[in-house]
Amino acid sequence: MKQYIAHIALVVRDYDEAIRFYTEKLNFILVEDTPLSETKRWVLVAPPGSTECRLLLAKAANAEQQTRVGNQTGGRVFLFLYTDDFRRDYHRMLEQGIRFVRPPAEEPYGTVAVFEDLYGNLWDLIEPK
Repeated sequence: MKQYIAHIALVVRDYDEAIRFYTEKLNFILVEDTPLSETKRWVLVAPPGSTECRLLLAKAANAEQQTRVGNQTGGRVFLFLYTDDFRRDYHRMLEQGIRFVRPPAEEPYGTVAVFEDLYGNLWDLIEPK
């Protein structure tokens, strides 16, 4: 048996602003943007080279979901973006105005820095050893 996580839902305020951030600032690929109704879309983005796990950008549909935008994990690092070239991606992200909340550090598992997405969700940028 083979199983894998296909999508991770990320609650967002607005589809288009989230698509712009992930595709323009983080260089993700827009995999799919399909209207499902007047207010709901199926929007998938993924880092270049990613083949299995994608982010499902899910627009907050009510007041309770709005409270989760940017805080799906209570302030913990939520997502982990692996790279084959930390310095390249770190400097490109800085040029794009990405805010790093923890500077690069060498850890036993690799080079890592923590950044925020447009809503304040925390991500690790990691180049594994």
